Amino acid sequence: QVQLVESGGGLVQAGGSLRLSCTASGRTFSKKSMGWFRQAPGKEREFVAAISWIDYSTRYAGSVEGRFTISRDNAKNTVYLQMNSLKPEDTAVYYCAARTSSDALSSLRTSYDYWGQGTQVTVSS
Repeated sequence: QVQLVESGGGLVQAGGSLRLSCTASGRTFSKKSMGWFRQAPGKEREFVAAISWIDYSTRYAGSVEGRFTISRDNAKNTVYLQMNSLKPEDTAVYYCAARTSSDALSSLRTSYDYWGQGTQVTVSS
């Protein structure tokens, strides 16, 4: 089993910043690509960003490109999501996810095998 634990969510004013962290652990952690998704009330869970374990390549949803940055620290098995210029529409529960079969960067929920419990991000106007 792989455990993913997110932290760093909270309440912030529009235009502010937050940094989310996701630490992976577990005997079967396979060091493949990881991603961030988010789910707003009444909406489906959507892709935010992904990062490769091998070459650090990244991929972003169009709605966050230029404002959010995904990064990782391999030594700590941790992935980060730096969120700048936050908007009220960024309000959601943010989930970390890990793949076990591929290092390819996927925006599909079904590509990911393990999920964290989520952390709430609320952006006030």
